[in-house]
Amino acid sequence: MKARVTLVVLTLLALSLPMFAHHGNAAYDMTERTMKDVTITKFAWANPHCIVQFDAKDASGKSGHWAAELGSPSAIGLVGFTKSSLNPGDVVTLFIHLSKTGNNVGRITRIQFPDGSVLPHPGTSYSDDLEPGSGRAGRGSSY
Repeated sequence: MKARVTLVVLTLLALSLPMFAHHGNAAYDMTERTMKDVTITKFAWANPHCIVQFDAKDASGKSGHWAAELGSPSAIGLVGFTKSSLNPGDVVTLFIHLSKTGNNVGRITRIQFPDGSVLPHPGTSYSDDLEPGSGRAGRGSSY
């Protein structure tokens, strides 16, 4: 009986291992694109990824609604993001990796504000496994 319980537990552990793997950036074209003058509609500070929703115009001037992810709150907080870094109505420039599917989704690498400030701080390498380092303490502060 003990051997059977051990076998069941080991089997369940083996089957659950893929749940601990991170999906990475496989869904995104790793060519960084620039999207200028996008209007933020919502910023969700939540796990496992913070989500930025925004409206942007394509080359023909047609407006579309987008959603893009950042890292987790704990990861992006290390490079200066806060819950109030983005607010509905903010107009910013996004540097983004677009979805390979062609849908209006992506992964943001940095955000530039009209005053020229950038999150994350220039020179900071951005990824989900960020090292503690430089970055702004939030909008309105200097770096």
